[in-house]
Amino acid sequence: MTIQIRPVVKGDIDSILLLLQQLWPKKKIHLHQIQSLIQQQLLSRNHHLVVAEQQNRVVGFGSLSRKINLWTEGMLGHIDELVVDDQEQQRGIGTIILNYIIEMGLQLGCRRIELDSAYHRKQAHQFYQCKGFVNRAILFSKQV
Repeated sequence: MTIQIRPVVKGDIDSILLLLQQLWPKKKIHLHQIQSLIQQQLLSRNHHLVVAEQQNRVVGFGSLSRKINLWTEGMLGHIDELVVDDQEQQRGIGTIILNYIIEMGLQLGCRRIELDSAYHRKQAHQFYQCKGFVNRAILFSKQV
């Protein structure tokens, strides 16, 4: 199994939408809105999107956003999404995407990489902890 990680191109958007539906099965996804946001991210200097491809098929997706952060005293990278196709999990693809994003963040000047994960995603929490991530905060969120 050869996995290639590469930057997202416009033609990947439909495959990414399918992966996001797996990541957020209870969320109503507004396809046109997500498509528009991905296209905006592709034009941004602070958003970096990658796909994992196996035999010309997208099997994973990851995204990194960067911002200046005073607590970090420099650039902070945030992994906004990391998802592997349900049928391809437990094959190391998530690790490959994660390592790629971390390395990309380092090359882009990030001093810290963070992510958040919903409470119910216990398996994902174990994955991130095994990869050296530490649960150091609670995320608060408000719909506005």
